[in-house]
Amino acid sequence: MEMSKTIGIAAGVAGTLFLGYCIYFDHKRRKDPDFKKKLRERRKAKKVAGSSGPRTTLPNLTDHEEVQRFFLQEIQTGESLIAAGDIGNGVEHLANAIIVCGQPTQLLQVLQQTLPAQVFALLITRMRQYGNQASENERVRLQDMNDDLE
Repeated sequence: MEMSKTIGIAAGVAGTLFLGYCIYFDHKRRKDPDFKKKLRERRKAKKVAGSSGPRTTLPNLTDHEEVQRFFLQEIQTGESLIAAGDIGNGVEHLANAIIVCGQPTQLLQVLQQTLPAQVFALLITRMRQYGNQASENERVRLQDMNDDLE
């Protein structure tokens, strides 16, 4: 009986010390004058990195099974993220699925009927961004080829 009482007291003291340790360092971190500045910079960098294009690497487009698996995964991930309220990432995954889709027009028609109008408009905007990035990359590649020929 006395042994379990001692163990209980030791566990209570250890828990209290751990909680005090957490509170102390949280207080120290929050009082750091550079904390908010670093936090804002980290959030800004994360936001810029997230809006620079598809974060997911596209599959080998010559492997039909891999493309199909990627397509289904991106559709499921996009739908679940949108249902959970993460519209931006959900739209990004749906856009990835449209990029590899063999019949993007039909998929867009289905998505237009099933998605809310605001989400579908965001999806179209994202696809235009991807198209602009792709055309910019193509222009750069053509310019490099022209430079090589000269």
